Amino acid sequence: MNEKPRKPQKLKARLPRGFVDREAADIRAVNEMVGKIREVYERYGFDPVETPLFEYTDALGKFLPDADRPNEGVFSLQDDDDQWMSLRYDLTAPLARHVAENFQEIQLPYRTYRAGYVFRNEKPGPGRFRQFMQFDADTVGAPGVQADAEMCMMMADTLEALGIKRGDYVIRVNNRKVLDGVMEAIGLGGDENAARRLTVLRAIDKLDKFGPEGVRLLLGAGRKDESGDFTKGAGLDERSINLVMSLFQIGGQADNLGYKLTPDQRTELIFVALENVLSVASSSFAGIEELRLIWSLAKGAGYHDGRILIDPSCVRGLEYYTGPVFEAELQFSVTNEKGEKVVFGSVGGGGRYDGLVSRFMGQPVPATGFSIGVSRLMTALKNLGKLGADEVVAPVLVTVMDGDVESMGRYQKFTQDLRNAGIRAEMYQGNWKKFGNQLKYADRRGAPIAVIQGGDERAQGVVQIKDLIEGKRLSGEITDNAEWREARVAQDVVPEADLVAKVREILEAQAEDRRRAKGI
Repeated sequence: MNEKPRKPQKLKARLPRGFVDREAADIRAVNEMVGKIREVYERYGFDPVETPLFEYTDALGKFLPDADRPNEGVFSLQDDDDQWMSLRYDLTAPLARHVAENFQEIQLPYRTYRAGYVFRNEKPGPGRFRQFMQFDADTVGAPGVQADAEMCMMMADTLEALGIKRGDYVIRVNNRKVLDGVMEAIGLGGDENAARRLTVLRAIDKLDKFGPEGVRLLLGAGRKDESGDFTKGAGLDERSINLVMSLFQIGGQADNLGYKLTPDQRTELIFVALENVLSVASSSFAGIEELRLIWSLAKGAGYHDGRILIDPSCVRGLEYYTGPVFEAELQFSVTNEKGEKVVFGSVGGGGRYDGLVSRFMGQPVPATGFSIGVSRLMTALKNLGKLGADEVVAPVLVTVMDGDVESMGRYQKFTQDLRNAGIRAEMYQGNWKKFGNQLKYADRRGAPIAVIQGGDERAQGVVQIKDLIEGKRLSGEITDNAEWREARVAQDVVPEADLVAKVREILEAQAEDRRRAKGI
């Protein structure tokens, strides 16, 4: 008995976890935003560069684990020559490789920017994706902190170019040397304590999210969240926890004084407090002096008005930072997934990484940079109504009444004439024999106008132009069929030669209606 052949199973369409499909509106919004960021970076004298999505794994940095298959944190594969390659984790490590490989041809200081996707092989969650876009700017070969100060100023200018007003953002600045001084003071200096240092820094970075008590738990034994999940802490003793907390709450204490401090008074208070707390860790004093210089430069350029702030609680988690670190933070509130009002928070950050290029070179190569989280910043701009305000008008639809070669040639010519005039247009590509389906398609597509020419119109050398937006509005006002036929709703007949002019006239009238509806 012959068995019936089994039907092949239908392939299930499914999106990989932690990845998203991007629709037209989001793509256009990102393009709009990236264009505005690029204008600011170009104005500062930065030039574009592009690096590949894949790098050899050992080029990506020491934060990768030492394992047989280096895939914790990154997506990796083995090439046919047995070398491990990984999708880039950020845009900074690939730039360091590019600079080192092309060092003889690059003019220093090398000022460059680039936008692109980065990949994290981490557990996805709400708002946490495995692929996202960053937009970076870097200066390589400039040892002075004036390059760091300029990064902070450029970030402030970028946020304002995107429509975020002063008072709704701040660029917070700290120094890794200050942070290293804290680590030395609590006995966590040296390479052997690198992992615990990172745990401490990440705990401090959660100050806005968990508050002082939550951070204290993360600095100690650990913290259990609402779901019962336990995060192991840094294991510091009470004295060390108190020292860390006193340092990283200095900025908040200055801001919460009962009287209003000038920006200079606030900043000087922070510097004095830092010097007192870190008196046992002399290595941190170089960091305090660098912060003083950055503040002086910001003040000289007029950015001390709340745009740039010295803040000891500003922490960047990556190990490769060696000097000033900075973070762009939005100050306005948004409603989160739980319906709670929360401050939007960080949309980008960076710092000085003098050791990253040197890994390849065997000689010191100073560098500093800033990275913007494009997707997160786009969400913020949408909340403010600063993105996607310019509506994209759907294409004019040239309908198909007859399928013979001559007729199709005419329809295609109408379409090309409109396109050549700068008007979005498409010729219907479906089953032309069901004309009703063409108008349904136009409606679903949001087409503003339909161009129609049957045999009678073709014999007379004319076309019908149907204003679909006005037609939809009037259809709600006319209820009688006879009245409808008599009204010839929003429809006109013009000579073929006048097609482009008439379509443009209708589109301009529709644009004016939209402006009036918005009160512009």
